[in-house]
Amino acid sequence: MPARHMTRKPRHPLMSVIIAQNLCKRFGAVKAVDAVSFHVEAGQIVALLGSNGAGKTTTLCMLLGLTLPDGGQARVLGHDMAEERHRALPFMNFSSPYVDLPGSLTCKHVLRIYGHLYGVPHLSARIRELAADLQLDAVLDRKYGTLSSGQKTRVTLAKALLNRPRALLLDEPTASLDPDTADWVRRYLLQTRDATGMAMLMASHNLSEVERMADRALIMSRGRIAAEGAPRELLRRFSTVTLEETFLRVVRGEVEVDIAEDAEAP
Repeated sequence: MPARHMTRKPRHPLMSVIIAQNLCKRFGAVKAVDAVSFHVEAGQIVALLGSNGAGKTTTLCMLLGLTLPDGGQARVLGHDMAEERHRALPFMNFSSPYVDLPGSLTCKHVLRIYGHLYGVPHLSARIRELAADLQLDAVLDRKYGTLSSGQKTRVTLAKALLNRPRALLLDEPTASLDPDTADWVRRYLLQTRDATGMAMLMASHNLSEVERMADRALIMSRGRIAAEGAPRELLRRFSTVTLEETFLRVVRGEVEVDIAEDAEAP
């Protein structure tokens, strides 16, 4: 069943909601993130791509304020996430199918707990709205730990949307979903972006999903941004047919990349 139609509103005026500025992070001798800079504006979806170990998760953790950078700055909604993340967190959220919610609680109970933490007004109505949009009505009274992987993915997404965030960080948002469900979840996210103007930063290995959803894609390799641009622009620049081909050529070092030229200042 398609997501409920949402009336399109004008995009918000351009402003950088999420900013990474020369972010650096080391773990011992390993430079996990090396001078990474990018921004995500209101109403934009930016995809963060890279092989395992490229630095995507570490970058997300610094933007969430969970990991302190060794250099540079992570800013969300104007706030330095290393120093004042408490000011930004009420207006942002995060979803990952690889981070479990409390398995012994019902889905409704889980959503109510997070809703209270975020101070969501009219919480019961908001839970009903998201349950209808994400087809969760049948599982609200089931324990989260008993759900299938696809059902858990949708519950974690509902959790991430409870507070109507202005900045949304997504890690593999359609992982474990069947093709039909993944399709309408993508449409729902696009409609939500259009209706609210939220900024989304999305880490994904599903490159067809990125081609469909992202305004810009950042390809990370060895802790640095090796290429950046709109998906169609990347295809043109590297003379490739699909984003997957572009990605593979970049991370395998088969094309020359000028990192300074690709970097985009906020």
